[in-house]
Amino acid sequence: MFGNWIKTSLLMAGIVALFGVIGGMIGGQQGMLLALLFGGGMNVWAYWFSDKMVLKMYKAREVDAATSPYLYNMVRELAGRAELPMPKVYIIDEAQPNAFATGRNPEHAAVAATSGIIRMLSERELRGVMAHELAHVKNRDILISTISATVAGAISALAQFGMFFGGRGEDRPNPVVSIIIMILAPIAGMLIQMAISRTREFGADRGGAEISGDPAALADALAKIDAYARGIPMHTADEHPETAQMMIMNPLSGGGLKGLFSTHPATEERIARLRAMR
Repeated sequence: MFGNWIKTSLLMAGIVALFGVIGGMIGGQQGMLLALLFGGGMNVWAYWFSDKMVLKMYKAREVDAATSPYLYNMVRELAGRAELPMPKVYIIDEAQPNAFATGRNPEHAAVAATSGIIRMLSERELRGVMAHELAHVKNRDILISTISATVAGAISALAQFGMFFGGRGEDRPNPVVSIIIMILAPIAGMLIQMAISRTREFGADRGGAEISGDPAALADALAKIDAYARGIPMHTADEHPETAQMMIMNPLSGGGLKGLFSTHPATEERIARLRAMR
């Protein structure tokens, strides 16, 4: 737990520093000051509200034991096995099989699954997936994941804003420099996500297998999700690629920069590690 608080603190400090650098390149000293203030304010906002923003972005609807007993009772049983508080449970009306966890700590956590994954997976496989998401909660990955998703989008917005509304006179940057910043800033956001996401997924796979007591179930689920997810677009994820690293499987269907950097380790390696567990 202490290690993840250090990671979160370093991430937040890195966000503020990156905003300052981009602001300085775009608008000189005044731009740096404004960007630092914006980065600090965004950190505070992201800590308290980024999870709600992501759930709203995906139009996730909260369910309970009355409205979705199958999923809700499954999560409740697994949360008990993991010795975690009961998280809020959401369903996303998307055909692509996928799931994610969010929140600022285990006491304020939520897990979300698409309607597609509920239909596609067997009960045993779905238990493996939801245990994986609860492992993210237990490992306190969820705050880092949600903040990094928010940051990646904000970095892109800052770069584009500065391109058109940069400083005046001597402070105004060379247009070529502005274009370079506008291209490289989103890549920097993706690199932040890559550095955070890949090792987290291996840890959540192992933790989820331990919670469910069935490593092979999660391995089977990952194989099935990987086979189907690529052919079924998730439109919200395509519109907001910064959220891709939150999912159990990369949801992006587009090419170009969307597919250039993978925020998830190779599915084959994840499956091999799970099948090696006893």
